Amino acid sequence: MFSFNIFGEPLQPRPFNTQYRCYSVSMFPEADKQAVENGGKIIMPPSALDVLTRLNIVYPMLFKLTNRRGNRHTHCGVLEFVADEGKVYIPYWMMRNLLLDEGDFVHIESQSLPVATFSKFEPQNVEFLDITNPKAVLENALRNFACLTTDDVIAINYNDRIYEMRVLEVKPGNAVSIIECDMNVEFAAPVGYQEPEKMDSSSDVMQFSEEEIIPEPTGFYSFQGSGNRLDGKKKNLELPQEELLKKLPRQRGIPDYDYEPGYIKFWRKAPKSNNSETKSEESDDFESFRGEGTSLRQARSRK
Repeated sequence: MFSFNIFGEPLQPRPFNTQYRCYSVSMFPEADKQAVENGGKIIMPPSALDVLTRLNIVYPMLFKLTNRRGNRHTHCGVLEFVADEGKVYIPYWMMRNLLLDEGDFVHIESQSLPVATFSKFEPQNVEFLDITNPKAVLENALRNFACLTTDDVIAINYNDRIYEMRVLEVKPGNAVSIIECDMNVEFAAPVGYQEPEKMDSSSDVMQFSEEEIIPEPTGFYSFQGSGNRLDGKKKNLELPQEELLKKLPRQRGIPDYDYEPGYIKFWRKAPKSNNSETKSEESDDFESFRGEGTSLRQARSRK
């Protein structure tokens, strides 16, 4: 909206320049506090609207907020003109950027910012990586913002959690307007993020010992241990580990030491039989020294 003089020439807009006492949105009783807190717009008094309309400023209304005592500044838009006179209500994350306390003075002046074309954000917590589609979440959150300023730490709400994002870079200036713009977005690595270490497959294989690859033999083995000789000498008759493994039935995970290159072996299970006796024999556990005994002394026959 522009005004013209009597000669038909557009009037030059005059800047809006004043200061108010700032308070966080939680101190304002009539607003939707959560909606204001999750955005980048402020609430100003009705008198500011009267002054702005007479100054013929450029729309949309954008402002530069400055803490002259702390030498900090940021940019924002305006949501409503319903605050008490002499006061302005701003989001809490914006007060932290400006190093302001409740009731401190903040200097406000109107600004005209270029339209954003590029922005880069740095998440302040690695938990931001848990979001499935971070660009869509950020795009939805930035609808409540009017502009971005370099080095600001903005706060967005997603799934009832607050994620803080530092604005690392914006183009084409240090402060840009993001209202109705086509902006490319990039993300930097979150604060505290560490790249996963790459594992060397060759070194990992060498770290496993033969005992870890081959499981311990299980089951019953007859006639194990050391034998006794008649001359009193002892001889170790214990079979080596490889010989014992060869006697075991093949199990999953145990290599076939008798493998010959060029041959493929197919191990098949024995077909199931309907005979109940065969099933009972297969289900029985192994027991040593089973069978019928023979006595040297014949039993007397009873008459």
